[in-house]
Amino acid sequence: MNSIIYLGGGCFWCIESVFKKVKGVLSITPGYMGGDIPNPTYEEVCEGYTNHVEVVKVEYDNKINISQILSIFFVVHDPTSINRQGADVGTQYRSAIFCNSKERPLIVDFIQELESENIFDDKIVTEVNNIKDFYGAEEYHHDYFAKNPTNAYCQAVINPKIVKLKSNFSNLISE
Repeated sequence: MNSIIYLGGGCFWCIESVFKKVKGVLSITPGYMGGDIPNPTYEEVCEGYTNHVEVVKVEYDNKINISQILSIFFVVHDPTSINRQGADVGTQYRSAIFCNSKERPLIVDFIQELESENIFDDKIVTEVNNIKDFYGAEEYHHDYFAKNPTNAYCQAVINPKIVKLKSNFSNLISE
């Protein structure tokens, strides 16, 4: 049986690009979750008034487990930044995980373990929330890195995340 988790770690282009390269990940869909209005547009989310997070819906099988997914997630983004990832600033870029109630204790324990190991200089601020309504992003956001590999943002922000993935998780790479 396949599982689904929703990850918000800044711009969804980044998280999508990373997880597209991971073994056991069956599909990735960028979108919005956790906000106050139905069917938000990218522009509305970017204005910061909807309270949505840019997330990716990650569907995965038993070739990867939740701990491995979380390990990747916490390596490729900064879980200690409140409402930002690098130059991307706003509540839509906050670090957040949306999961089912069965996964929640496991995720909370995982974060507490990271905290106890003092891996990060600052406190982890990643929200752990129950799954809410998911709204898929507009089509031009899907596979953004693959469609725009020479784009300056892709080179400066996404590429380093893929390098981190490859250097830390070579055993989980599907290419």
